Amino acid sequence: MARPRILVVDDEPSIRRTLREILEYEKYDVEESIDGDQVLDAVKAQRFDLVLLDVKMPKRDGMEVLRVLRNDFPQLPVVMISGHGTIETAVEATRIGAFDFIEKPPDLNRLLVTVRNALDRGVLEVENRQMKRTIAEKYELGPILGESKAILEIKDTMQRVAPTEARVLITGEAGTGKELVARWIHKLSNRSSGPMVEVNCAAIPSELIESELFGHEEGSFTGATRQRVGKFELANEGSLFLDEIGDMSLSAQAKVLRALQENKIARVGGDRSIPVDVRVISATNKDLIEEMGEHKFRDDLYHRLSVIIIHVPPLRERREDIPLLAEQFAEQLTRRNGLAAKPFDDAALARLTSLEWSGNVRELHNVVERLLILSAGDHVTVDDVDRLVNPGQGGSDPILEILGATDQFSDFRDAAEALFIRKKLDENDWNVSRTAEAIGIQRSHLYNKLNKYGIDRGEEADD
Repeated sequence: MARPRILVVDDEPSIRRTLREILEYEKYDVEESIDGDQVLDAVKAQRFDLVLLDVKMPKRDGMEVLRVLRNDFPQLPVVMISGHGTIETAVEATRIGAFDFIEKPPDLNRLLVTVRNALDRGVLEVENRQMKRTIAEKYELGPILGESKAILEIKDTMQRVAPTEARVLITGEAGTGKELVARWIHKLSNRSSGPMVEVNCAAIPSELIESELFGHEEGSFTGATRQRVGKFELANEGSLFLDEIGDMSLSAQAKVLRALQENKIARVGGDRSIPVDVRVISATNKDLIEEMGEHKFRDDLYHRLSVIIIHVPPLRERREDIPLLAEQFAEQLTRRNGLAAKPFDDAALARLTSLEWSGNVRELHNVVERLLILSAGDHVTVDDVDRLVNPGQGGSDPILEILGATDQFSDFRDAAEALFIRKKLDENDWNVSRTAEAIGIQRSHLYNKLNKYGIDRGEEADD
């Protein structure tokens, strides 16, 4: 990552030289301009992360240049410097959009703190804009589909809680739509004009989660080659969605709790407290009450997060919504993939309704896409469902089913491992010792796996 680039603008050579020496010693790249015309040409021609701008200059006054910069380069932080500063000038500069106002000769500590804070603000604004653009491109926020009692209750709760500042914990199995609920809460909230930042706690190694959430300073650990702004800062004045929070380490939980209590964070390796204004929405597919009983989740954090609890039921518990979901998915996917319209027969919808859907709404979405692409006729029939979906009717690959039902590597790994163990137990007539030997693990290890995945033949396994 390139070092921050700072443009120093002053008509006095001694001031430019002093500022350059100080800033280059702090590992910043520095360029110089001597008047207002030069600075505008330089900013148009090159990338800068900060401008230190003198107020009194020949040709163009610094205040005039500031107005042009704020209009043409609104993301570029500008710090005004003056040897003739007055309160009125400082107030006017701030009103126009200057980040700060420093008097000459500048106090060294004040200068460096201001430069660092201005660069932080610039990075934050750029990342926020990029994130908003990415989210807008990636996600077309669809409706929460369904007319079942459970879904109607969820919609009602969302309408009530969204305009408040209450923290929300969303529970439910993988693939039920917890993320969509979180996005709608943000969209309906008073923070909807701010960012919504998402963090999948299960997808980040435990040793990196704190850096991801709170950021880090350059050199704070091996591999920290530059300063990084964390998700809490990126979500300032918006919402932070902590997905799969049950997978967060106890160390990170303690820091999240402190951030929620104090509305402040500190970057890893830093000693500054940074104020943050964030609404936290969290989600989990784990039983956090059980996790607390096993001392894997903090009681105090749970109570901070669960002011409002929204449970999203599995698809098998709201089967009446499956035909509506399937038809809506078909309409969306037909449009997205440029396919001819292909309605579902009533019998096909009935068969889909009867399936178990261990992967929930996400799995149904993937199955509908598969049926639209691979079914041969101009309608999707029950035979198509039996051939392409239902394992009992000849022919779905279980591994493909798992791939279709999971987005996270950890979920896929667990589901595939459980499938493999069950298959090997069947091959060895459910003799645990023989199965353990056949797959090359200790018997105690295999028993742990059976308990972990809830694998039970329904009778006592042979030893």
